Amino acid sequence: MRDGSGIALYAHYFKIQLKSAMQYKGSFILTCIGQFLVSFNVFLGVYFMFRRFHSVNGYAYSDILLCFGITLMEFSLAEAFARGFDTFSSMLSNGMFDRIMVRPRNEIFQVLGQRIEFTRLGRMLQAVIMFIYGVTKSGIAWDVPKVLAVIFMLLGGMALFCGIFLIYAALCFFTTESLEFMNILTDGAREYGKYPVNIYGKKVLLLCTFIVPYALVQYYPLLYLLGRGSLWYIFLPAGGFLFLLPCYGLWRLGLSHYKSTGS
Repeated sequence: MRDGSGIALYAHYFKIQLKSAMQYKGSFILTCIGQFLVSFNVFLGVYFMFRRFHSVNGYAYSDILLCFGITLMEFSLAEAFARGFDTFSSMLSNGMFDRIMVRPRNEIFQVLGQRIEFTRLGRMLQAVIMFIYGVTKSGIAWDVPKVLAVIFMLLGGMALFCGIFLIYAALCFFTTESLEFMNILTDGAREYGKYPVNIYGKKVLLLCTFIVPYALVQYYPLLYLLGRGSLWYIFLPAGGFLFLLPCYGLWRLGLSHYKSTGS
């Protein structure tokens, strides 16, 4: 396969999916609104809690919105572009993956291109609003390193969630059906990620630092943004990309064990 051909293929899938979504604009807009409202109730929970309690473990309302906004953006980006892995079990059961295997292109790019969720723009919009509000109220003195910290958090977080979706798909090679407990690491992380990881205790912080490195793309860079951490914390979101390596290894292992449906 020539260099860049997989990316070109994905770009082609992207255009096809976008044209398909735009064929029913009313449905697209309503679904975006629905996505906005689905996560809006979580925001309301945070809002009403801070109406009663003015801080959580030393974090103010604006700090939490900043944290929640970034986490929600990370998840929304990953879910929009890696949704094909989330529905991978159906590709295995209906024989679609057999067709993917015989094509002379990378399987991952083909699976990613099967489904791109543009309707996640509704959830992304809410995340951006919360982030902007958190930025304006937090009193952070913004400079180049802090802007880079936010960019690295978004990129690293997106890579991390994509890696978890890849694990979700890889396990389907062994189980055929999707494993619902994996939602703890995806939807659960989105819900609990509205607060900095350390509020859940030291054991959870260790787990989210060395096993599934949520803390590297959320907690530690956030400390730097809030003036509570060192400058080198801004480079820790690279752990999200390193996390992709074992995820890809599990995918390759599952792929080597794949048996055709015969359809």
